[in-house]
Amino acid sequence: MDDRSKKIFLAICIIVPFVLYCVYYYGVMIKNAPYKFSEFKSIQLKYGLGNNLVNQYDSQSGAYQYADENDSLVKTTVKLSKDELLYLHRKASELGFWNFPEVLSPTKPLHQHSPHYYIEYSYVRKHKHVLFDMDYDKDPKLKNAITQLIKELSKTISDAQDRSSKQADIPKNGRRKPN
Repeated sequence: MDDRSKKIFLAICIIVPFVLYCVYYYGVMIKNAPYKFSEFKSIQLKYGLGNNLVNQYDSQSGAYQYADENDSLVKTTVKLSKDELLYLHRKASELGFWNFPEVLSPTKPLHQHSPHYYIEYSYVRKHKHVLFDMDYDKDPKLKNAITQLIKELSKTISDAQDRSSKQADIPKNGRRKPN
């Protein structure tokens, strides 16, 4: 056997089975991933002071209620697009939401006037929820990650609300109402 034939034989016997095994192994891992966007159902965000989580959003129904500056409860419907939901799903994955503990509370007794957030991602086979107190003081990296996720959720919902209110201002004939 010449040198070239030995290299070809080596590639066929070692490299090809290794590549096939990697494709099989990672294919099964991706297929059985616990949180896939194809199985995504909804996101729920609830927040408020203490145990009073009066501000709520549910992406499945689009129901959004919040307390405005006058402490009156405003109820509206805000639908997120599939792209926005995919963005929020990927952001949660990027920040490690699936590995967060279910309750993030401070070491000292709960302060009733600190903001609390409840975030839930629901999928066909699983769901993950986290209750977060803004006074959480144990792991700063974890606090930064959950705070960043809350900001992204709030910003996306706010942008969708602004977009839907602008569309409501435009009549069906495409012309704006005169002021």
